[in-house]
Amino acid sequence: MTASGTCLLIGRTLNSIAGMSSSAQRKRIRKSPTDRRAEIVAAAASIALTEGLEAITLRRVAEELGVRPGLISHYFPAVEELVAEAFGTAAQSELDTLLPADRGDATPAEHLARFFAHAAGEAFDDVSRLWINARHLSRYRPALRNRVGHQQSRWRDRLANLIRDGVRSGQFRTDDAQLAAMRILVVIDGLGAHANSDSSDQPDAVTSMAVTTAERELGLPRGTLRPDSATA
Repeated sequence: MTASGTCLLIGRTLNSIAGMSSSAQRKRIRKSPTDRRAEIVAAAASIALTEGLEAITLRRVAEELGVRPGLISHYFPAVEELVAEAFGTAAQSELDTLLPADRGDATPAEHLARFFAHAAGEAFDDVSRLWINARHLSRYRPALRNRVGHQQSRWRDRLANLIRDGVRSGQFRTDDAQLAAMRILVVIDGLGAHANSDSSDQPDAVTSMAVTTAERELGLPRGTLRPDSATA
C-alpha cells in the first residue's frame, strides 16, 4: 500500500464509522442512538481533517449530514465535546492505519519500516495539520486537551509495545522501550510541525530524521528502516 493509499484508508474508515454512503445520506433512515452518534462524530472528524477543528459547529455538521441542527445538539449539547470526539476519532484512525495493533505475519522491523514508508511525504499532511490545530486549541479547551493527551499516550504505548516485541525477538536493542518510543515520536512531531509550510527544500538528512533516530535508538544498521526498504 502506498502512503496516499493509506491516507485514503483513513477517509474510508471515517465513512465506515458513519455507517452510510453518500446516497444513503439523502434517505430518511431511522438509526439507533449509537449509530447516529457515530455518524455525527465521523462527519465532524471529516470536517476537522479538511477544514480544521474551528469549522466544527452544530450547523456545519448538520449541513454535512443533511439534518437539522437540533439533532446534532440532542447528542452533543456542548460543541466542545463534539470537537474533542472528532479529533479523537481522526487521530485514532490515523494510529490504526499507520501502526495497527494486529501486525499479521510481519516482523517488528518490517512493521516499523512500513510505518515510516506510509507516514512519509504529503499524504498525511492533513493529519499533521490536525495535530497542530488540536494542540493549539487545547490551550483553551479542556475537553480537547484531555483527548490530545489520551491520543499521545496511545501512540506512545502502541509504539513501545512494538519495540518490546522487537527486543524479545532479538531484532531491536534498547534498555527502555518507552523512552525510545518517546524519542522517536518527538522527532516525528517536530517534522510534522512543518506541515503548514513548504518543506520541499529540506535536505534528506532532515526529512529522514525520524528513521535515523529510530535506527539509532533500536541498535539497527543505517538504512534498515528506510521507507524504500519496506515492501508495499
